[in-house]
Amino acid sequence: MSGEAKTMESRTIKIAILGLGNIGAGTVEILRRNGGLIEQRLGVPFELVRAADLDPARAKKLELLPGVFTTDAKAVVEDPSVQVVVELIGGIEPARSLILAAMENGKHVVTANKALLSAHWEELVTKAEEKRVSLGFEGSVAGGIPLIHTIRRGLVANRIQRVTGIINGTCNYILTRMARDRKPFAEILLDAQAHGFAEADPALDVEGIDAAQKLAILVDLCFGLSLAPGAITRCGITAVTPLDLAMAEELGYRMKLLCSAASERGEVEAWVHPALVPISHPLASVDGVFNAIYLEDDNVGPSLYLGRGAGALPTGSAVVADLVSAARDILSGAVSRMPASGARIRSQERGHLRGAGDSRSEFYLRVTVLDRPGVLSAVTGVLGRHGISIASVIQRGRGDGQEEAVPILVVTHEASFAEMTAAMADVDALSVVKKGSFLARIIPGTEDP
Repeated sequence: MSGEAKTMESRTIKIAILGLGNIGAGTVEILRRNGGLIEQRLGVPFELVRAADLDPARAKKLELLPGVFTTDAKAVVEDPSVQVVVELIGGIEPARSLILAAMENGKHVVTANKALLSAHWEELVTKAEEKRVSLGFEGSVAGGIPLIHTIRRGLVANRIQRVTGIINGTCNYILTRMARDRKPFAEILLDAQAHGFAEADPALDVEGIDAAQKLAILVDLCFGLSLAPGAITRCGITAVTPLDLAMAEELGYRMKLLCSAASERGEVEAWVHPALVPISHPLASVDGVFNAIYLEDDNVGPSLYLGRGAGALPTGSAVVADLVSAARDILSGAVSRMPASGARIRSQERGHLRGAGDSRSEFYLRVTVLDRPGVLSAVTGVLGRHGISIASVIQRGRGDGQEEAVPILVVTHEASFAEMTAAMADVDALSVVKKGSFLARIIPGTEDP
């Protein structure tokens, strides 16, 4: 046996996990269940030497070895035996301070914390480069789909032009059920919470905040522009009704909460919004808790990445993949082989975020009005005064009296988001409009190769 083989045989990669919740438990399960397979592919085994959580019951449930568990996360990141720290606490603090401390101590870091990454991207990637350690975050976007790996490695020679995706499984599940069962948002949300597909406080998901955090990470990876999630135009799904979903199908679309980002001549457009997706588009058939990302680049053209976007095992799978990548760096003696941002040299001419109102598309608009003569012309007149060309108008039903509310459904030709939002404000100000209006973007279909 060669000296190198003996060294490989005697070594283990010592790791620590901060946070033993859902994803932490899933990561531990994968390391145990597939430990032999991972060792075969890596060449050496992983050894979980430290694990921290504020709840000792979680550690007891996982049956960790004596001496592994502690409630002191700071002691874990300072432990000289630990080579890779996995941060699965979530949130901003103490996760940020612990990651920075781990890097300061020369440890590689793996995280699935999209909230932290999107809020402190520059600080974290700069520290990783400074300390020459790897920062893995595959699990932060799209769960078990190897999207970050694809962008940083598989498409490294390609100029990505647009990324469009379904990156929140909770919203996709709710919209799928609403379309199938023709039941309102509030009722399906309760069902999603009962089945564990939505949190007790669902705002992070249904208001589009989670999707905006993930999109901020993708914008930096794809276009080299660091954004705060709050800079991304965002609208959630709470105002979507079964009528909107039924109408979308009648028109040849499916309603999805989409994230979208594109770059043209240094200007980056980014938004999270309900959108009508043509039935012929690959994203239209993505249902339930699944995520999917549709990339368009100058060499491959369009490519689709589909899988489970959340959950203990799918996200744990991504975490372990990052662990293996860090371990390979350790074993080969590589130093900061993969820059966290995917680019070793950042462009001196940084792109900038395009104004939210400048994005253009066709739109779907629902307005609920009193059933009176002249109402339709009043609504279309407002749209016309804002320069919005109408493709079709449909009025659904008739009221029993002039005080009954009926929906008017409008599909426009291409307009700017600024024109549409200004027109909506004026429409909502009409005395005959009984409830707030709802706006969805309409994305174009795919081009045949």
